[in-house]
Amino acid sequence: MEAVSYTAQWTAAARALETERDDALFSDPYARTVAGDTGFTLLERYASPVTVEYLALRTAYLDQVLLNSLTAHDIDQVVFVAAGMDTRPYRLDWGRKASVFELDRAALLEVKDELLAGVEPAEGLTRTTVGVDLAGSWESALHDAGFSGGARTLWIVEGLLYYLEESSVRGLLASLARLSAPGALVAGDLISTAALSNPVARPFIKALEEDGAPWLFGTDTPEELLDECGWSVREIKQPGEEGSGRWPYLVLPRQVTDVPRNFLFTAELV
Repeated sequence: MEAVSYTAQWTAAARALETERDDALFSDPYARTVAGDTGFTLLERYASPVTVEYLALRTAYLDQVLLNSLTAHDIDQVVFVAAGMDTRPYRLDWGRKASVFELDRAALLEVKDELLAGVEPAEGLTRTTVGVDLAGSWESALHDAGFSGGARTLWIVEGLLYYLEESSVRGLLASLARLSAPGALVAGDLISTAALSNPVARPFIKALEEDGAPWLFGTDTPEELLDECGWSVREIKQPGEEGSGRWPYLVLPRQVTDVPRNFLFTAELV
């Protein structure tokens, strides 16, 4: 998990580049700060144009899920699972009171707080960091930090699940369902099985392996995975499908098999 958290800096660098585009899908004025020089060095090592475009689209998608959930679903608390260098509590206009919990390694969260010293969360937010090892036991630490199992919750699991073994993916998603009350939402991203061996992405995947953060899990049936873990799918999108945002590359329909894919999802506990 330590190496996976380390990748948070280069995704922040990608957000900074998107912010500086004339047609930016979002604005993150803190991205360069939390990325640091290391983030841009790692971005050069890992990223392709496709990767950078995807990270921008993923960020924008989850931004919109979060903002919509606050109004349409009366979400009271948001939990960022493997929060990394995410800055949504600072850069978005939440427009209401909410409790925000950020789960990640304590050392990473401490560094982020140092980098963002003096920056206040959006009005109405109570932000709490919870230093945990997500590969171990973390539920009690979240409850001790003030998490309420009875409150309506949005879980954001961004850029994490493909770094885990399948058993850990299923265990994590099931844990989120078990901790939640009906009406809770989970949103995040997954990859297809073919993405794990995609020859075009092989340099990127090999670099992750060398740095101790290999991709381990993909699924061609994200609807079934989420359902089996207790979640009812509300939406599954591939980049480039209608309503998913800017995407300059070809999108093949789901019935075409053995294709590298990214899935953006939102699911509800019913």
